[in-house]
Amino acid sequence: MLSEPAAGGTSLQALRRLDTGPRGLTDAEAQNRLVEFGENTLPGLRTTSWPRRFLRSGRDPFTAVLLCLGLVSAAVASWGTAAVILALVGVSCMLRASGEHRADRSMAALRALVSGTATVLRRGTDNSSGPSARETPVAELVPGDVVRLGPGDLVPADVRLLRARGLTVHQAALTGESAPVAKAASDGPPRSGPLRDGPVGHESSGDDDDNSNDDDGGGPFAAPHLCFQGSGVVAGSATAVVLATGARTRLAAAHGGAVERRSASAFDRSVLGISRVLIRFMLLTPPLVLMANAALRGRGLETLPFAVAVAVGLTPEMLPVIVTTCLARGASLLARTHGVIVKRLPALHDLGAVDVLCVDKTGTLTQDRPVVDRSLDPVGRDDPDVLRWAAVNAWWTLQLAELPAPDALDEALLDAAGPVGEEEDGVAAVPFDPQRRLAGAVVQGRLGTHTLVVKGAVDDVLERCALDPAERDRLRALAAHQAGAGLRLLAVATADRPARVHAYPAADERGLTFRGFVTFRDALAPTAPESLRRLTDLGITLTVLTGDHPATATRACRDLGLDVGEVRVAGEREAEESGVGGAGGRTGVVVGGRAAAAAGAGRDLRLDVGAVRVAGERGAEESGSGGVGGRITVVARCTPADKARFVAGLRAAGHTVGFLGDGVNDVPALRAADVGIAPRGAVDAAREAADVVLADKGLAAIGHAVTAGRHSSANIASYLRVTLSSNLGNVLAMLAAGLLLPFLPMLPAQVLVQNLCFDTAQLAFAHDRPGAAALRRPAVLRPRAFLRFITGFGTLNAVADLATFAVLALALRGPDALDDRTVFHSAWFTENLLTQALVMLLLRTGRGLAEGRGRSPVGWAAALLAVAGLLLPPSPLGASLGMTALPPAWYLLLAAVLGLYALALRAARARLDRDQP
Repeated sequence: MLSEPAAGGTSLQALRRLDTGPRGLTDAEAQNRLVEFGENTLPGLRTTSWPRRFLRSGRDPFTAVLLCLGLVSAAVASWGTAAVILALVGVSCMLRASGEHRADRSMAALRALVSGTATVLRRGTDNSSGPSARETPVAELVPGDVVRLGPGDLVPADVRLLRARGLTVHQAALTGESAPVAKAASDGPPRSGPLRDGPVGHESSGDDDDNSNDDDGGGPFAAPHLCFQGSGVVAGSATAVVLATGARTRLAAAHGGAVERRSASAFDRSVLGISRVLIRFMLLTPPLVLMANAALRGRGLETLPFAVAVAVGLTPEMLPVIVTTCLARGASLLARTHGVIVKRLPALHDLGAVDVLCVDKTGTLTQDRPVVDRSLDPVGRDDPDVLRWAAVNAWWTLQLAELPAPDALDEALLDAAGPVGEEEDGVAAVPFDPQRRLAGAVVQGRLGTHTLVVKGAVDDVLERCALDPAERDRLRALAAHQAGAGLRLLAVATADRPARVHAYPAADERGLTFRGFVTFRDALAPTAPESLRRLTDLGITLTVLTGDHPATATRACRDLGLDVGEVRVAGEREAEESGVGGAGGRTGVVVGGRAAAAAGAGRDLRLDVGAVRVAGERGAEESGSGGVGGRITVVARCTPADKARFVAGLRAAGHTVGFLGDGVNDVPALRAADVGIAPRGAVDAAREAADVVLADKGLAAIGHAVTAGRHSSANIASYLRVTLSSNLGNVLAMLAAGLLLPFLPMLPAQVLVQNLCFDTAQLAFAHDRPGAAALRRPAVLRPRAFLRFITGFGTLNAVADLATFAVLALALRGPDALDDRTVFHSAWFTENLLTQALVMLLLRTGRGLAEGRGRSPVGWAAALLAVAGLLLPPSPLGASLGMTALPPAWYLLLAAVLGLYALALRAARARLDRDQP
């Protein structure tokens, strides 16, 4: 990172410290420094190899449980069980590693490192010869090189300006501010101007304490004589000396922070909470079975294989495969249909669980360009002549000053005014100068006269107009009122001067006639209203974190039809009483530093602060039809640290948080969120820190990604609900039957084959289409609620198994009675698979009872599972497993039990659906 001695002082002192001069370095000096400092490239992130990813996949909690059970099975010489379990673990790790490896390859193709060439001055070995300008690869720049910058150039390194003319740069990727920043080669202190402190053309009137972007006077980014790698030149030209390259730049410092270890995601926390309970239960199961059988039946170690089989029966063996397949299919579909790349597969589940989405204003709610709002005369009435004069100035400045392209404000003027320049002939022009904060153009007027047209910052134009002090104060108040409404302003003035051939001096810019103001607002993103509607329908709270002025953020929300309340400061009593963090109130605009402090202090950040209304629907909502429900808040003047603290506070409050950012200033928040999201055009540091990369920066793509995440999450939840409740019921029934019967209720091999059939059928969940109810709300695996679910339905399953025993014991006598072990094992095997088929159909996440009747992969899998349960016992394979064909009467009794069980399942499921919000 550039040192303060090199960055400070005068330009001559900086050149001396760098041992260079205004004519640059020689080729030999540059080569020596390239060896000393290295190439000017960002530090490359170390790519994880496929074998390393494969081994890392084994750290999944359920995968670790399966490995332990496989080793236990091998220890008791149950080689078939061990082989099946280890094969499942291998397939799961392979699928997961392959999916993440493909995502990394896609990211490598998208990665746009700082590259290209820069115009560098190099002098010959003979000091008498002048420097020569040449195009040099950016990677070969070294400290001490002198470079030239022009419109459209990317700043190739951290530099200090030596000379500059009308230079403005866009450094939103570093600071988050959407407006261009004026730069100059001044050796004096930085001048606070409207391009940095408030809406363009008018200085901010807010309290300095609210400007949380300016730490210590704005930091190095506010210094007018410094430009940084990653910035873009908007207008003007400059010559600068390179201060820092490669890993020493501020861009590289932010880039390096993206590789730090991040905290556990929502998916990791959910799975970990569930797996802890299951692991404890599974570890207790074998010793409990052994002790119970030894105490009540006098059995010894011969029951150990059965005890291990029972523990395996409780384990969701296919979970790693189901999870990886669901997430990989969802990620692949997103990449093909919407250009969304999921870099970390569990992030797709986290997307489905997001209930708070934090975004920047620019590129999501608004476009990265201004549009003309109104043109006002000195009284404040609409006057199209003011717009015409401003457009004339912009047109002839562009033509006569030979600018490569208009800046954003001039382009907005020309778009709004239409064709100009046909009635007047241009004579001369002076482009915008950040020191004068004016742009001037001279056109032919009446016979023998020229008309001078000036536009620029409000104060600078008013100072040059022939106005009395009272009138000047009134116009300043009018401008302040417009700026307070979130508008940017340009003042316009004209003057008639005698026609002349020679240049116009600065004195001609005195005694001007004030024409009026042109106001600008941010262009709204065309898809924002519909995207907002979709996100609120998905149950997601939108939070806008922006580095812009509070008035600008407020204006953008109002233009979108959002019901914005008064500007409030988080943490103050009046803000809390008006609804920030409470249960009431309207949409609030909060100043960033204090909001982040409130978040860090653990205050309630449920964001229950207002209702989202889409433009044009307020009347429909008030009349009871249409409308959009939801919550939204805006936090303005956010520094990068503010954003990260705010996101961390939301996560601490129990929310699953997504963050959309595209600049270096967004990297801390991208890493702090459960899901970091970046557009494809983001800076490299932001893309590397993100978990998900979008085709473009917009809310529409996020809506598609959230739906895909919920789709995958619902299928994973369906699998967990079905397999764990069914397995728990079977284990409870086995434990009870093992104590009541004089023989083992099922042989270990039969238990494993039953588990294999059930697990194979459940692969269909990876291809299922969940019901609409599962996509309407965040998909969160809450361990407590989940365990209550599987306990309730598992107990119901165990009751069905025990009812089967009771019915068979009372109805059958003779050779078909319960003392016939083979018949008992066969009947229980069939009954278990049939009940599991019913559970697959009736306990799917988000599927109502009516929805479950259609054809689906799960329906076909359940049917095949039922067929296997009926046909396997009388088959030769069944005979090898110790089973036999059942008498016809058994099937009638099983049908009666299963019918009652299906009715009980439907009743319990209907009650569950009614109780859910």
